[in-house]
Amino acid sequence: MPIAAPRKAQLVKDYRTHDQDSGSAEVQIALLTERINEVAGHLKGHLKDHHSRRGLLMMVGKRNRLLRYLARTDPQGYKALIGRLSLRK
Repeated sequence: MPIAAPRKAQLVKDYRTHDQDSGSAEVQIALLTERINEVAGHLKGHLKDHHSRRGLLMMVGKRNRLLRYLARTDPQGYKALIGRLSLRK
């Protein structure tokens, strides 16, 4: 299930690094986190939905790769982002 357009626009606005930013690592991580939370909620009610579970694992892996990149390139931004998103790292 895709993120609703107004919610996606709000996430981009909240996590962008400058006015024209729509694809930085911070924005991508925030969007992935939103989708991960939605799919995790879906899986609580649909325990045998293995296709969605695989998609969830792929999204989590992609988010982890982006987080490692951000930690390597901008450690302060990384710490601020995981604090804002309430991620355990």
